[in-house]
Amino acid sequence: MGALIIAILGGTGKEGKGLALRWAAAGYQVIIGSRQVEKARRTTDEINQQLEIGTVTGLENYKAAKKADICVLTVEHSAHQQALESLKDALKGKILVDATSRVDYRNPVPPEPPCAAERAQNILGPAVRVVAAFQNVPAKSLAKAIGQKLEADVFVCSDDLQAAEEVVQLARAAGVRAYYAGELANAIVVEGLTSVLISMNRHYGVKDASVVVTGIPDGV
Repeated sequence: MGALIIAILGGTGKEGKGLALRWAAAGYQVIIGSRQVEKARRTTDEINQQLEIGTVTGLENYKAAKKADICVLTVEHSAHQQALESLKDALKGKILVDATSRVDYRNPVPPEPPCAAERAQNILGPAVRVVAAFQNVPAKSLAKAIGQKLEADVFVCSDDLQAAEEVVQLARAAGVRAYYAGELANAIVVEGLTSVLISMNRHYGVKDASVVVTGIPDGV
């Protein structure tokens, strides 16, 4: 586990930082990527200080992707295509976890297909194994109670089952239950759930509405 390097590209936001905290606390080597290396290093300093470690590093996105075994994309959806095009060469031969949910928080409606992860696969080509995951996990919840399990489940979609199972294990290491949810095209439904959860948050005056799966035994 400790030898696996995870790069979180565009990882200075709440979701990227929360995932980094959880993986670093679990013993993984984590790199925070950003377009601005100074911003990445500020975030790594915060994480290292919070966890009282010194193993999390910060690099420019391309260099972070080149150095990692698995990459996680947590950019704003408006920067999705540009980020992928700039990182195509660095991502060859790797798994890319796309956490993008193309939902406008001001007007939360389900996005049109194809899903963000399918678009990523089309841009990157067959040399990259794209997996969709983490679209519906409340970002603020990730940074709380590090080391404890979250009451939020992750749907993992990919056309590559082996890659999907690797991401399922990574999610579980972060304290989040995760389940394989079918091929990459299914991620359009998962993206759409974001609009539902935002609407529920607004209606009930909460911030952390999430989805939990029942009927599947733990450890399956």
